[in-house]
Amino acid sequence: MQQKKSRGSLFVVSAPSGAGKTTLCRRLVSSQPGLAFSVSYTTRQPRQGEVRDVDYTFVGREDFLSMAGRGEFIEWAEVHGALYGTSGKRLEALMEAGNDVILDIDTQGAMQIKERYEGGTYVFILPPSFEVLKKRLEERMTDAKEEIEKRLRRAVSEIRSYQRYDYVIINDVLENALRELEAIILSRRVRAQMINPLWLEEGFFKQEEQ
Repeated sequence: MQQKKSRGSLFVVSAPSGAGKTTLCRRLVSSQPGLAFSVSYTTRQPRQGEVRDVDYTFVGREDFLSMAGRGEFIEWAEVHGALYGTSGKRLEALMEAGNDVILDIDTQGAMQIKERYEGGTYVFILPPSFEVLKKRLEERMTDAKEEIEKRLRRAVSEIRSYQRYDYVIINDVLENALRELEAIILSRRVRAQMINPLWLEEGFFKQEEQ
């Protein structure tokens, strides 16, 4: 009999564009056993080096809206002119298989999930300053100047929602931020409610009856 409950936990990570949340999530999934990344759907075009069904599942706008109309997304939103959504079927399959699941999504989607799911853990990633955020977006060289300005304006609005999250990590030094995010995952795994009560009953409490 398993010591821990078999269903995985949900971790939702949000941040303004350029704060480094995707890098943190990817690094953590690659190093932490039992942690899976739920791949989102999007209508935006792939960036250089991105792989379908690894980074995102890229679909057309019409197909995306059809999926949304059928209720296939547990959350979806339009961000910077593109649609993004989380597949309910994918998420449930991963969690039912015993994986802890990390979602890399915007604040709109995170709050939608918070209304529907109980027990999730919500983490907000902050850059060390607005100037650093701007520099990171410029150095990424994947967006035009107008798009960067749009993302910076949106960043201020997104940062205002930080108090609706359980944890806030300032991503100044990547390795430090990664350790903090890992600590959140590990602390969730050892919470008392994660222990399988049947395992305790069989292994310990029945000894009193003998």
